[in-house]
Amino acid sequence: MRKRLVFNAFEMNAVSHVYHGLWRHPANRQTSFNTLAFWTDLARTLERGRFDALFLADVVGIDKGHNGGRDTYFKEGIHLPANDPAILSAALIGATSNLGLMFTSSILQSHPFDFARRVSTLDHLSDGRIGWNIVTTTSRNAARNFGFDEPVAHDERYAWADEYVEVVYKLWEGSWEDGAVLNDPAAGGYANSSLIHEIGHRGQRYRVEGPHLSSPSPQRTPVLIQAGSSKAGRAFAARNAEATFVVCLTPEAARVAVNEIRRDVVAAGRDPSDLLFFQGLSFVIGSTEEEAWRKSRALDEYVSTDGLAAHVGRDLGIDFGRLDPERPVADYAIEGLRGFTQFFEEANPGRKARLIDLVTSMSYNGRIVGTPEQIADSLEAWQDAGIDGINVAYQTAPGSFVDVVDHLMPVLRARGLAQIEYAPGTLRERLFPGRPATLQGAHPATRYRRVAENASAALAATGRG
Repeated sequence: MRKRLVFNAFEMNAVSHVYHGLWRHPANRQTSFNTLAFWTDLARTLERGRFDALFLADVVGIDKGHNGGRDTYFKEGIHLPANDPAILSAALIGATSNLGLMFTSSILQSHPFDFARRVSTLDHLSDGRIGWNIVTTTSRNAARNFGFDEPVAHDERYAWADEYVEVVYKLWEGSWEDGAVLNDPAAGGYANSSLIHEIGHRGQRYRVEGPHLSSPSPQRTPVLIQAGSSKAGRAFAARNAEATFVVCLTPEAARVAVNEIRRDVVAAGRDPSDLLFFQGLSFVIGSTEEEAWRKSRALDEYVSTDGLAAHVGRDLGIDFGRLDPERPVADYAIEGLRGFTQFFEEANPGRKARLIDLVTSMSYNGRIVGTPEQIADSLEAWQDAGIDGINVAYQTAPGSFVDVVDHLMPVLRARGLAQIEYAPGTLRERLFPGRPATLQGAHPATRYRRVAENASAALAATGRG
């Protein structure tokens, strides 16, 4: 029996997330994303299948990234329109009992004082089921939506992120000590003010006095996810993240990436087991291999290659709409494509990558087609490479997830690869069995649990405390 994998449903509060064009499929209900019923039905399906969490992606701007404009993004519904995943998470708390709710929020979009209170509220109401996917946002349009002329330079974004998490860590971990909430109407009152502290943060971007307006939630700090792939991004993840999302082309490539990033975690003073790796995959499941491939071909009839190109090109900062998709990537000598071209050619020996190969492989290399047993064999290979969990992308919703719940999960449970029942406790306790609900060890958030007391004393000395 193997250690179980973590399973998250990878979704977005939008029309089309990864497999563009499939919103047109008659079995796809994703166009109902504006309705609460769609999401509550999906969440209950995921709980029935014992998924660990619903992982919600997000954007806060859409650049003019395809054929010089945004037309394709509107036509194909590519991350546009998109609703707020944090509000959706709040709406799903009452419809679920065990499902983790992980949502994306950029440092660009919300002041850390306000964000910290919002997350504490969600964590209280959900009994500790909240996770935060930390993003720094490279979009020019997003920057302009929040008052900047251009995106902040790459390394400066991560310096900004360092201060942002410092502020929220001080609020979540350092403002209220354990035992500050008394709830004693007879003698002690509701809270002990001597155990509640201002944080006195004064940094390059933020000045936050505090105290935190929310009392400590079950996890204090939510489960932290971050998926930076650059040197600065990986270093940030090594210091702060408890899970990172990767999209490796093969298990062999995953093994290399996992080992490298785990070395970064150790260099940051943390235990290598402090970071979980979630690989993005999708599944087309059939009772026979032939049936699975027949289903796959039927799905592919709805795929929009132009939509895939618009998505991938926007993420890479390349307008694929103005390039010949059949030409070899090498013909263009585009610096930003070298790494991914190398990954593709290593995974496909003897083939020279064309632009269309990169466009489709970003989505389709992570698709596994076969019987539940064949897919389970593949997942064992990913696990052997160091992957701890799967972010399951959908092709039709809720159909892709229903197939996983009804047909794949029973086989995985029989092999020990999926949980049979939810364990008690918070999301963090379930993802890291044997650990407490709050952050421990060398995580940087833990150093602020009593730092706030010193800050409060300093403020008092200046006459402002």
